[in-house]
Amino acid sequence: MSRSIVHMDLDTFFVSCERLSNPKLNGLPLIIGGTSDRGVVASCSYEARKFGVRSAMPMKFALRLCPQAKVIKGDMELYSNKSHEVTAIIEDQAPVVEKASIDEFYLDISGMDKFFGCYKWTSELTSRIMKESGLPISFALSVNKTVSKIGTGEAKPVGKLEIVENMVRPFLNPLPIQKIPGLGDVTSQLLSRIGIRTIQTLSEMPADVLQQMIGKNGIELWKKANGIDNNPVEPYSERKSISTEHTFEKDTIDIPKLKALIVGMVEKLAFQLRSEKWLTSTVVIKIRYNNFDTEIKQCKVAYTSCDHLLINKVTDLFDKVYERRMRLRLIGVRFTGLVHGTYQIDMFDDTSEMISLYQAIDKMKNRFGFDAITRCAGTTMKDKKK
Repeated sequence: MSRSIVHMDLDTFFVSCERLSNPKLNGLPLIIGGTSDRGVVASCSYEARKFGVRSAMPMKFALRLCPQAKVIKGDMELYSNKSHEVTAIIEDQAPVVEKASIDEFYLDISGMDKFFGCYKWTSELTSRIMKESGLPISFALSVNKTVSKIGTGEAKPVGKLEIVENMVRPFLNPLPIQKIPGLGDVTSQLLSRIGIRTIQTLSEMPADVLQQMIGKNGIELWKKANGIDNNPVEPYSERKSISTEHTFEKDTIDIPKLKALIVGMVEKLAFQLRSEKWLTSTVVIKIRYNNFDTEIKQCKVAYTSCDHLLINKVTDLFDKVYERRMRLRLIGVRFTGLVHGTYQIDMFDDTSEMISLYQAIDKMKNRFGFDAITRCAGTTMKDKKK
């Protein structure tokens, strides 16, 4: 049976959320991101893109290209709430849903064409999303995740596209190689230098030659260029979480020691989030007193994977949950409500230097181990004496 995979993408999601809250922004070139000269563009409207503005661009440079643009810092709480709203609508109707990011979804509706037309069913779902959420959305329906994702990019804005099995290659062939999901700038430039600029040219290369050129990802890239992708749609669940706990050898009431431990725990979990390309929307702290009474407190946060934001939230929760001033025997931290994404989602508050710092730190940790570089606040007095 041929698969029917849908990719849905909320068009200029952050911009659309802001315009929903303030219709006066409609039609204006709009940039969302850090508002200082050293800030970074998190998102921009199609009106701003016409001037060459792009995500991850330094704000200072973006305003040179489009000086008339209106700049907004962004409201991640609003975006998170709207993302949850759209997710609930999709999960209410679709049999299998994968939430790929805060504004991106895959649906496996294979077999539904026996009862409904898959394209008609998806069109009706997107109409419901736009009516109930007020947000524009595009989709593409095809035989796998790769082709559907590329199709959505071609359908935008507010577009619909179906690529049936026998039209996959004719659809992909004329497109530039940059349209392939996961193809980085370095690989793209390497291929362009040897004359490989379209997906068709790339698909006609021998797979083993491509692997020799760019390494282990060569085979996967060749498959994508040929419209081959057997990856399943992974059912999305808010119950996914990562956590860590620490049981003390001797029960303690040392607040500085406890907070230093919390910082280290959060830092480690946040690094895991970024390594696995997750964002969390809920933080949880657990404490156990020496009489074995256990207290748990949690709070919602704007999707993030940044240490400095999560540390503040978790330490605030600790101050609220630790009320008895009794000795503790255990402390734990958990992040839940995970969706796929990267720390560039935090560009609203962070400068380009902060984003670069996280990238540099993670690179060092990946190369030399997590303990190669840590926050001073996450180092206990015992560690400092070593």
